Amino acid sequence: MGEAAVSMRGITKRFGKKVLANNNVDLDIYHGEILSLLGENGSGKTTLMNMLSGVYYPDEGEIFIDGKEVTIASPKDAFDLGIGMIHQHFKLIDVFSALENILIGLPIKESEKKCRQEVEEICSKYGFDLDIDKKVYDMSVSEKETLEIVKTLYRGAQILILDEPTAVLTPQEIRKLFTILRNMKDDGKSIVIITHKLNEVMEISDRISVLRKGENVGTVLKTETNEQQLTELMVGEKITLDIARDFVEDKAKRLEVKNLTVLNPDGKKVVDDITFDLYSGEILGIAGISGSGQKEMLEAIMGLQKCEDGSSVIYNSTAHGVHELVGLSTKEIISYGLHLAFVPEDRLGMGLVGNMGMTDNVMLKRYRKGKGPFLHRKKPQQTAEKIKDELGVLTPDLEYPVRKLSGGNVQKILVGREINNKPTVLMTAYAVRGLDINTSYAIYNLLNEQKKKGVAVIYVGEDLDVLLALSDRIMVLCSGKLNGMLDGRTASKEEVGYLMTHLKEEA
Repeated sequence: MGEAAVSMRGITKRFGKKVLANNNVDLDIYHGEILSLLGENGSGKTTLMNMLSGVYYPDEGEIFIDGKEVTIASPKDAFDLGIGMIHQHFKLIDVFSALENILIGLPIKESEKKCRQEVEEICSKYGFDLDIDKKVYDMSVSEKETLEIVKTLYRGAQILILDEPTAVLTPQEIRKLFTILRNMKDDGKSIVIITHKLNEVMEISDRISVLRKGENVGTVLKTETNEQQLTELMVGEKITLDIARDFVEDKAKRLEVKNLTVLNPDGKKVVDDITFDLYSGEILGIAGISGSGQKEMLEAIMGLQKCEDGSSVIYNSTAHGVHELVGLSTKEIISYGLHLAFVPEDRLGMGLVGNMGMTDNVMLKRYRKGKGPFLHRKKPQQTAEKIKDELGVLTPDLEYPVRKLSGGNVQKILVGREINNKPTVLMTAYAVRGLDINTSYAIYNLLNEQKKKGVAVIYVGEDLDVLLALSDRIMVLCSGKLNGMLDGRTASKEEVGYLMTHLKEEA
């Protein structure tokens, strides 16, 4: 393949005495290729690329650009060497236009008209669709990502690193991005994509390097591997990638949501007149781009958001009868004995108390069940031990503060606790965010087990492949409105993606 554009040799990075983020990593990136850097969360992918882009400095090892050893001590050093990184969290100024964001921080060498012309030439050359006069606060996530890439190219980058570039894009936007990346590759650019999405890796990559626990465990050609082999490289063992979807015949209506409307503090409708039913023995998937009302809808059902007049959430229970939930606080809902469980998006902000250990966080849901004025720790401790063993929570002990654990371990505790409460309705928001493949599939299986027991499950997710494989029905939200209800067995990614971004016209 000729001389590498980038060669990283023996790269090691430590954070403190205990965290070894990268250990003796070798990596080559060639001109005119798309290299996927694959690995589970916490495998060291972003840390490694942060050293190439000047955010971190390696403790050990060397970096070569076109065969010449270089020192990259800052992002400016990286840019001077033609290296640019597009991070997950965009570094844009909302009140500035696209063109202003592209030019900010650069020395004024030519007229704005000339700069505008050069930016438009970059857009035309690679196929970017960007309104360079549009303010950032008016842009979609896809437009912001496009702006970040154009900004990086304008500054002369020949080596581009994209960190989870498809995380919040629709299928149509992903397809468009991949076309642009191929155009850039054909122009001789070196492109690195940091990701954990196997299907996208197999679609866009030329080569794939896999990191596991901070080490490079293998680099393979896309044409000589498959998703199963890559998964085994990522986790170090053989696992099954199939998501079961059983059909439950005996269904009962658990929730009747009618005209549900929620306003944000500015008075804007973030949940706009949503009506649907939820049944026992089903998983209802919720699809939508970030900020489409998923979080607020679940919180409204759970009594954590104030609903507008006319909203109704009827809870039907064989054991507890029929109850209207709107107007009740979460405490009142629990006092009625209604078995609603909620895994919120903000797991430490709302789900768990960071300074408490596993046992105490389990007790948060059980302390009212104790007899007398004293708290009993034996049962919560047994439950915490069970969650730890079944979901593989890595913690020094059950009393270790959960805020000191990784995001994936925090999520395991939260999901395990909620499922253990034997709900009749289980609502989960991004239940597998931050989890490794093994644990993600364990969660999918747990949700299916709940479904088979007659639990009504709501699953808000980002991965459309998982939503399509797991859900019996898929409810698509767009701008706070219910924009479609699809059969999970027959719906396509393109259909779901279109409904996520194109609001149906009112009749």
